[in-house]
Amino acid sequence: MNSQDMSIISLMLHASWMVQLVLLLLLSVSIASWAAILRKLFALARIKALNEEFEREFWSGASLNDLYANATRNARQAGPMERIFASGMREHQKLRERRIADPGTLLDGARRAMRASFQREMDVVESSLSFLASVGSVSPYVGLFGTVWGIMHAFTGFAGMAQVTLATVAPGIAEALVATAIGLFAAIPAVIAYNRFARDIDRVATHQETFIEEFSNILQRNLGAHVAHAAAPGH
Repeated sequence: MNSQDMSIISLMLHASWMVQLVLLLLLSVSIASWAAILRKLFALARIKALNEEFEREFWSGASLNDLYANATRNARQAGPMERIFASGMREHQKLRERRIADPGTLLDGARRAMRASFQREMDVVESSLSFLASVGSVSPYVGLFGTVWGIMHAFTGFAGMAQVTLATVAPGIAEALVATAIGLFAAIPAVIAYNRFARDIDRVATHQETFIEEFSNILQRNLGAHVAHAAAPGH
């Protein structure tokens, strides 16, 4: 390679086969990482919009039965919070159909169903995070491996030379260092995205857990009112 031709593309094309293999792996991982980042961005934005829309309907004064009917009809388009609500209502109604009248049993059943649904929803929301974490932590070391291999390859090539100058050493070393640069290029966006998504997912989880508690309180008040009404004289 011409010692003056030091562009990134030229360095990659003239690198040893092992360094080129490492570069190909890192570029593939970087593309997959960016695809996962974009998917997660759109998914979290959709989850936030759907949760906010359902929460507005929930606090608008609509009856729980109407909200449950809508959630059942629109199960495929529903957001996580609406599905959590539907699971709690479904379990509540099943227990009522079994003639279970104890408020504590009804409330515990609904709460357990919502907790199970919450965990399923969070498993879906957290998908791809482990991949981004792996890319962020492993890519620099893969790039470093390519650099070490490239430097070793370069120095073995210099062994037969009678005179080694900076002009002869620089291209080989530069080819090797490209692997570290590409490793960092793959790792840095993955780390930034992972930290951003982890923070956003924590907010989604907190929001949904708060909703579970608020809905549980509403169920508890309704059950208490029903028990009081049933115990009143004449009932």
